[in-house]
Amino acid sequence: MTTTHHDSHHVDPVQLRRATLAGSVGSALEYYDFYIYGLASALIFGQLFFAPLGPAGGTIAAFGTYAVGFAARPLGGIFFGALGDRVGRKVVLIATIALMGGSSMVIGVLPTYAQAGIVAPILLVAMRILQGFGAGAEQAGATVLISEFAPPRRRGFFAALPFVGIQAGTLLGAGTFAVLQAADPDLADGNLWRVPFLLGFVLIIVAVVIRLKLKESPTFQEFSEHQAETHKQSVGTAIATSRRNILIGIGLRMGENGNSSIYSALLLSFVGSLAVFKEHKATIGTQGAVLAAFVAIFTVVLFGHLSDRYGRVRVYRWGAAFQALFAFPAFYLLTLGHLWLVLLVMALGIGIGVQGMLGPQCSLLPELFGNAHRYTGVAVAREFSAVIAGGLAPLLGAVFLAQTGNAWWVISLYSFVLSAISFATTFVTPETMGRDLNLLEDAR
Repeated sequence: MTTTHHDSHHVDPVQLRRATLAGSVGSALEYYDFYIYGLASALIFGQLFFAPLGPAGGTIAAFGTYAVGFAARPLGGIFFGALGDRVGRKVVLIATIALMGGSSMVIGVLPTYAQAGIVAPILLVAMRILQGFGAGAEQAGATVLISEFAPPRRRGFFAALPFVGIQAGTLLGAGTFAVLQAADPDLADGNLWRVPFLLGFVLIIVAVVIRLKLKESPTFQEFSEHQAETHKQSVGTAIATSRRNILIGIGLRMGENGNSSIYSALLLSFVGSLAVFKEHKATIGTQGAVLAAFVAIFTVVLFGHLSDRYGRVRVYRWGAAFQALFAFPAFYLLTLGHLWLVLLVMALGIGIGVQGMLGPQCSLLPELFGNAHRYTGVAVAREFSAVIAGGLAPLLGAVFLAQTGNAWWVISLYSFVLSAISFATTFVTPETMGRDLNLLEDAR
């Protein structure tokens, strides 16, 4: 578990700035899309695209299309990850942003069920699949790219910066919908619901322009000039050679990605089931999401910076330990019926617990993999864990709550188990701080 320093790495400040901006705008677009699609699924897509199924059936079908996007992500991760290792980070990052933003924009001009019948939901599902396919390699690409541009001693700090884009995208998505709902409480009636999807076009243009000005990452250039000929590159080879570190990556993400979903989605349905919050049910979610996102803007970078000083694994372990220990008091406090306690729990769970793991993870995942298969390794670890941890959390949690009559401790236990998996994984994770990213072999 050695740390390899490599300080002869030349940093181009202009390219580093562009890489940071490119990653941040991409993350903002991904989470803006993610947020507006989720809100639209909950509020209006049922009646617009699945009218014959009735209100409840329509909402379930709309959430089904939401889930389809998640299912497409690992496939996108594998496809674009392998492409990124073969043709370079820059080309792939332009392709993923265009695919993601383009599909979102098309959703904004789709006919509804009333206008086109069965064709409307089919087109919606197709766009959602393309959106998920593009998103599957977007964040993996952003973390790989910026890690390869950043100075080794400050890689943790710089790699965490694009993740500020996640919080900005969430705030932007929540804000856009809040403004539109204020303008017209019955969004599904007119065409106002199309506005957030069409606005995503502005973000695409900005992101593509920035990415076109980017140079290829220095480590990829080094690889394609000197080692690409001798190194066979295929998804099969990447997964075979990097199986151990991909599994480590998945284990590390269970506590971070799973709890991200628990605190932002499952918590809200639990709070909504408590009689004391019935009149606040609609507003708690938005208030909590905005507060937690605001806190996370600062803490994700802070924890990334701390991983440059104290090591990736150490900071990650503390983040996982905090999340595990916080699980039981957190969900008990929700039952006391105070709105400010709900907001506090969301701010601490997402702002400290989740970011305590995400901050160091931004640089740790790219450092785990060698130069030949880095993009594929990061994308596969990120996206498969996103399905197992984040994608399943709201669904499994809802089943557990139904089985136990909405007992608070069942979510605590679920959150604790996911955090414990990540905590245990840190003991088999190599310390990668300052690692030379030109090395072909994985960290051991």
